[in-house]
Amino acid sequence: MLDDFLTRALIAGIGLAITTGPLGCFIVWRRMAYFGDTMAHSALLGVALALILDLNLMLGVFVVTLAISGVLLLLQRRNSLSADSLLGILSHATLSLGLVIVAFMTWIRFDLLSLLFGDILAVSRSDIAIIYAGGALVLAVLAAIWRPLLASTVSEDIAHAEGLNPALSRIIFMLLLAIVIAIAMKIVGILLITALLIIPAATARRFATTPEQMAFLAALIGVAGVVGGLYGSVQFDTPSGPSIVVAALIVFILGLLPANRRKTSSEQIAK
Repeated sequence: MLDDFLTRALIAGIGLAITTGPLGCFIVWRRMAYFGDTMAHSALLGVALALILDLNLMLGVFVVTLAISGVLLLLQRRNSLSADSLLGILSHATLSLGLVIVAFMTWIRFDLLSLLFGDILAVSRSDIAIIYAGGALVLAVLAAIWRPLLASTVSEDIAHAEGLNPALSRIIFMLLLAIVIAIAMKIVGILLITALLIIPAATARRFATTPEQMAFLAALIGVAGVVGGLYGSVQFDTPSGPSIVVAALIVFILGLLPANRRKTSSEQIAK
């Protein structure tokens, strides 16, 4: 069955969507979309450094994205610039620096567009194994830190009052985000990773009544986006990564149609 490239792409995409759904909920709740975008953009710098140092690409992306998140935390503590300014600087600087370094490496031939927009149709069996093993690890750790991370999302004071450690859970969450970016790079590409994290979660927020339900719905919506996107890619001969994001966007737009609905607890968390 795995000899069919489309079947491999479908299995890989579903595995990624199941992982990004719950993780994306916290990005939506904590208003970290720009932060996730910055980490995703830094992935290209990780690729460039990995090629120079002859390292595994996923390892290079993981290390650089984690380092960028650490640099951001240190700069935020100095209060010299606002958070959005720092994110803008780091986001565009790391992406541009990665592109410049790649341009200088004329002795290495690779498809830059596949890095930027993904190439899910080229996933191998080993890629699928990495996606599901990494996804299982991410979901297991996220389940373990769910309570302190959720409490700190609602209120840092509440988390401290309950004897939790919100700072540690936040650091672990950034670690999980770096892992997902490294895994997702080949499927949807550097420029589209954040979309796959945010769009399913934002769609699920309109229908979920609890945070846990929102995480489950976000995973299902992500899977629907993968299936619909791959179908559209085959039918209309469009790029697979962007097609997946467009399919998820269509689901989001359809979710906007019901005009009247009551507020849910998952929405109140984000306020």
